[in-house]
This record gives sequence, C-alpha cells and structure tokens, in this order.
Amino acid sequence: MLRYAGDWYGCRDVVFELAPDVTVGVEICEDVWVADPPSVTLAKGGATVLLNLSCSDEIIGKAQYRRDMLRMHSGRLLAAYVYADSGFGESTTDMIFAGHNLICENGSLLNESDLFTNGITYGDIDVERLVQERRRMNTWQDEPVCDIIDASMDLPEFETTRTAYPYPFVPKDDADLSARCETILKMQATGLATRLKHIGCKTAVIGLSGGLDSTLALLVTANAFDMLGLPRTGIRTVSMPCFGTTARTKSNAQCLAEELKVHFDEIPIAKAVEQHFKDIQHDPEVLDVTYENSQARERTQLLMDIANQHGGIVIGTGDLSELALGWATYNGDHMSMYGVNCGVPKTLVRHLVRWVAAHPDYEAARGWLLDIVDTPISPELLPADEKGEIVQKTEDLVGPYELHDFFLYHFVRFGCRPAKLHFMACRAFAGKYDAKTVKKWLTVFLRRFFSQQFKRSALPDGPKVGSVSLSPRGDWRMPSDASPAMWIREAESL
Repeated sequence: MLRYAGDWYGCRDVVFELAPDVTVGVEICEDVWVADPPSVTLAKGGATVLLNLSCSDEIIGKAQYRRDMLRMHSGRLLAAYVYADSGFGESTTDMIFAGHNLICENGSLLNESDLFTNGITYGDIDVERLVQERRRMNTWQDEPVCDIIDASMDLPEFETTRTAYPYPFVPKDDADLSARCETILKMQATGLATRLKHIGCKTAVIGLSGGLDSTLALLVTANAFDMLGLPRTGIRTVSMPCFGTTARTKSNAQCLAEELKVHFDEIPIAKAVEQHFKDIQHDPEVLDVTYENSQARERTQLLMDIANQHGGIVIGTGDLSELALGWATYNGDHMSMYGVNCGVPKTLVRHLVRWVAAHPDYEAARGWLLDIVDTPISPELLPADEKGEIVQKTEDLVGPYELHDFFLYHFVRFGCRPAKLHFMACRAFAGKYDAKTVKKWLTVFLRRFFSQQFKRSALPDGPKVGSVSLSPRGDWRMPSDASPAMWIREAESL
C-alpha cells in the first residue's frame, strides 16, 4: 500500500514505515556531505531512522570529521543515522576504503567499527526516545513532504545490549566533568550576578548549615560577588542551630565562612521554636512534620528579616533533586529571592563542591569542603543520637538520590514510562540495586513527583543550567493536581 502527500509527480522522496515509530529513510553515499542533504527532507517527512550506503574513501583526518558530522547531523534531525561504509577488499586504483561503519542517535555515537576491519556493527536504537524528542521540540514539525510506503512487518524479538549510564547528570570522563563543573559554577554565578546588578543589591543572605547545598550556594555567591567586584563581607551567612544540629555541621559552616572571608552569624532558634510550639499548642515530644517544619520556617523567617535589615536578598539553597521530590518545607527552605541551585541535581552537587575543593584558589578551605562532601545528607530536624551523630538521613527516608536522579532525567527529558524506567535502572545499577528495590523507589519517586508539583508551581527565580529544568515559567508546566494513577498502576504491576 502506498500513501503519499502532495503532488506525486513532483515528489522524489520516499520513506518506509516498518512499524509504529519505525520509519526509515535512505540516502546514498555523498548525499550526506552536500549542503542540503536529502535526509533533512526524509526526517521532516517522518523518518526516525536514516540509512546511508556509502563508498567514502579514507584519508588522514577524515574519520574524525565523518564521525562528528554524522553525530551532529543525527542530533539536528532528532533521528538515528546508520552509516555503512565500503571496507577492506574494495580498494581500487587511487582510493583506500576503511569500512568505517557508524550508528548515531540524536547527537550521540552509539557504536562504530574499527578502521580497516571488516565486520558487522551493532547498535540498539531507542525510537521512542526520538519520537518523544520531536514532540517536545517546539521548532520541529513533521511535514507531508514524502511518500510513505507501508512496509509493515513483524520486527524480530531480541535481547537489547544497550545499557544506560547510571549517572546521566555527571559526565563519565574526568576532563569532561571538570569542564562541566567549571561551566556550571560560572553559569550559576553569572545568573546571580545579573540579578544583583539589576536590582542594585550589594548584600546576600544565606542560611549556612554545613551541608552540601548551602555550601554550593555560598561558593556560587562568593564567585558572583567577585565578578561584580563587591567585597565578600556583603555575604551574610547565618548558622541557625536547633534540635538536630550536630557539632560537625555547625563547625564546618563556621570554619568555611571564615576561610572564605564572608560575614558569619550564629543565631540559635530552639527557644523561638519552643515558643511557637506553645503558641500553637504543639507537644514538643511529638516529632512529627509540625516539629520539623516549624524549624525550617523559623529559619526562613530569620533570613528574610535579616535581608530586610541589610537591604539584601535571600539566596536559596535547594537543588533540582529536592524540587523533584518535594523535599522542602513549603514557605520554608522552599522559598528565597533567588535559588542558585535549582538546576543542579544532588548527584552533581557533590562533584561541584569536590571540584572547588581541588581548585588552587580554595586550598585553605579544602579540608572543610571535603568533610562537607563526606557528611551524610540530612535536614537535621530531628535530635541527634547520644553520640551527637546525625540520625535523620535523607536517603533512608526518600531513597537513594542516584536512583531518583536517574528517574528524573529519563522521565522529564525523554518521557519514559515506569516500565521502561524500571528496566533501564535495573540494567544501569545491576549488582547494586535489585529489581524489587528499584521498583520501591520508582514508586516513591512517581508519588512524590506528582503530589509535590504545587511547590514547584511557586518557585522563586533561579538559573537553568542543564537540559532538565522544573521551572514553572519555562520547561516544566504541569498542573498541580495532575493524577499519577496511570503511572503508579504501571509501576506497581512490575
């Protein structure tokens, strides 16, 4: 069966529809090297997989150029590009053929052959991901520019060899990670510097807990002040110890502030919170959500009032992972005048702080920074144990952040369903988490992600630094009362 759009006599382009979402377009050899490749029209006409039978001779430097060109071409077309090159035994006269086969998908190289070695190159293409990308891209529009040949067939079942990288927000290569950390810190600092300059503000107030997030917020703010030529004494850090504060985090906060030469105040809030318990008639022996959130809101009130006293703004410390899970007290640590960490997930925060610790400019603060990196993640809202150690560990309550960040990336970035998220996570974290554990925390992620949207709908401004953002004014526009029923049902059936 032949389906076509437009004038049959004027249409020279054809794509083959093999199965839902699997539509193939073909170009030959030098087609891809020209200024206006046929594959552009084929992709616009619906092709998600592009094939090229090529007879490209090999010269010095051409392999890298070919690799980069095809990889970027697949990204521009939001498609997979499969390139089969002439190989050993096909050389003739003045040309050498290297058999350079490549499989690219949306800007990534899935697999390639060794040069001058004949053989078959395999790669698993995620067509669902490609279709989802096209749906999300506002500038992408399928056009009826190709004849579509219905070539439906029963595609063979096979065991995929594709494995997802477990830390999608963190580059694998150390050099890439270092460059990523440097760029992200500059982006965060530039965003804050722009806001400070725009409103004519020379004071920033930060609640410094001695944890990862507030430490990163302080480092970003210090860089922003340096950019603007403002004295760091205009950064007012405040430690607000209460029932769960440990000596370790309290000491780290103070020592770090002193090393960075910023203003430091310590304001204990236990008495204020106890008075609040009396006012609302809450039993302080009941360690419930009221007990915890009263502390968070008291801290935010103090920071806001101090900012008013000194003509400054409160710098938010919450990160992207906490926003996804709603792990923030509404109108407590959820609120600020500018949230510098809102685009940075928890798995990356640790690397950013560690990268700063290794930087020569922060040698004096290195010991404190590294100890903060090694401190268990905790809001410290429940009393410490008899040894003064942290009792309330966040990952014991909501699950491992490395799993949640994996879910977050593939759920928001590519719209993966629960079954696919579970399958990918089991493969990515094989040997570390079993299928039952992955299912447990995936269900928690979905429940919290949907139920906590109301907090994200009222977020303060903050810089977007990566491809995943939960800003209600930009990338993520979700009803606060969206139902998770379908997602939860699928997750529970796994």
